[in-house]
Amino acid sequence: MKQTKWVLILAITALFLSVACCYASGGHEHEQDKKVGILLVAFGSSEASAQISFEKIDDRVKARYPGIPVHWAYTSYIIRNKLAKQGKYLDSPEVALGKMMDQKFTHVAVQSLHTIIGAEYDDLKKTIDAYKVMEGFQKILLGYPLMATQEDMERTVDAVLATIPKERKKGEAIVLMGHGTHHPANAFYAALMFQLQLKDPNIFVGTVEGYPGIDMIQGLLQKKNLKKVWLMPLMSVAGDHAKNDMAGNEEDSWKSILTKAGIQCIIVLKGTAEYDAFADIWVDHIAGLLHHF
Repeated sequence: MKQTKWVLILAITALFLSVACCYASGGHEHEQDKKVGILLVAFGSSEASAQISFEKIDDRVKARYPGIPVHWAYTSYIIRNKLAKQGKYLDSPEVALGKMMDQKFTHVAVQSLHTIIGAEYDDLKKTIDAYKVMEGFQKILLGYPLMATQEDMERTVDAVLATIPKERKKGEAIVLMGHGTHHPANAFYAALMFQLQLKDPNIFVGTVEGYPGIDMIQGLLQKKNLKKVWLMPLMSVAGDHAKNDMAGNEEDSWKSILTKAGIQCIIVLKGTAEYDAFADIWVDHIAGLLHHF
């Protein structure tokens, strides 16, 4: 009876040690299997020249976070479809994340390259939230776009001031063209103009599809009797909006409207992602995500 009792005790002890070892081993393997990735998400552009902005961001992210694979996705179906017809295939955020899950990434930092927390950003957040409840990723986080906090706004103001062409003279205006949206976050554009004008009263921010529009900007320029402006895109890339809506020869382009009003226009076709001061804001947001992994 005693012998049976000791055999039972030894068996239970062995079982306990075996389970403990399995848990310890499992925890060790879990740490070894950790695979971190970065997904950069932009609205996208089909303009070949606009790729300069994305390439610059890509290089900057890889230099800042060496050893972490960087993937890309475009939120615009229209842009992805245009590129596909040219034989260039870009994933949607949903597809890109699905591929990363298949590739056994466990931790993914998704960084938005949008300008504000608008509709595109909201849709991206919904995608991220959907992946959070699926099995596969241990952690997936979404980074803020260019402007989301007051600190972001202040850094954006500094970035604008740092990227004004050196040739610009006193009495010449800077007009930034943002995309604009019917989303409540459109208020960021007017807020940015307010904070910029505290430092330089001749900087204006307008939008293609929101407020303030070009009519209001034209009125403000005329009220100050400003006769020369530098038109610059407030978008990550100088794509279709910059080339056509801002700088095009059509009568409804910003250049044509202002020129007709007797205001000389100088065009600067560079997306914000081409400038280090802007790019660093997005890149720094990634650091905040990786800190939680």
